[in-house]
Amino acid sequence: MRIKSHWFKSEQEKTPQEIAGALAFTIWRIADNALKNTRKANFEIAIGPQYFSFLTEFLVFLIQVADRIAYRQLSAEARFAFTSALANRVAETLAENQSRLMGDSIAVHKQHFIDKLNRRAGEYAGFNYGSDGPDFAFTRYLAYCMREVMDEKDVEWVIDQMMSIAAPEAVEMVEKTMKDLTVGA
Repeated sequence: MRIKSHWFKSEQEKTPQEIAGALAFTIWRIADNALKNTRKANFEIAIGPQYFSFLTEFLVFLIQVADRIAYRQLSAEARFAFTSALANRVAETLAENQSRLMGDSIAVHKQHFIDKLNRRAGEYAGFNYGSDGPDFAFTRYLAYCMREVMDEKDVEWVIDQMMSIAAPEAVEMVEKTMKDLTVGA
């Protein structure tokens, strides 16, 4: 998957909110790509609630990844502004898509995502993310969460799919994009 991760006018310093806005679009594409690749690997993910549950868990994981990278690259104040803006923009994108396909208001879907993100953030907080990326437990937790999303026949296999393929590819893309977007920030 190709990702554009450079600013058009790179000489201008970017705010944490601008960086978050650009990354939110990329994160959405990464999660959508992970979903498509998981389906291509013969995992059954039905359009509807299961589809959005998969996206929700993967997006939460990616926001946690981005927040840990921001911890390394931004001041505490800039990190808070960045992560808040990122979470809100990703939530809006998911909610707009979910509302269009599933009904209910955008506000209801957005709040559901934010609630899940806040709950999972506390759970991911116990895992390490170093300069070489997430530790085993961080990635394993994504796989564990995906077990709740998958049909019974795919539960055991999704762990390997997430830990060996989907998560490492996604983390690599987020790391590269964050590095490119925060140059000069």
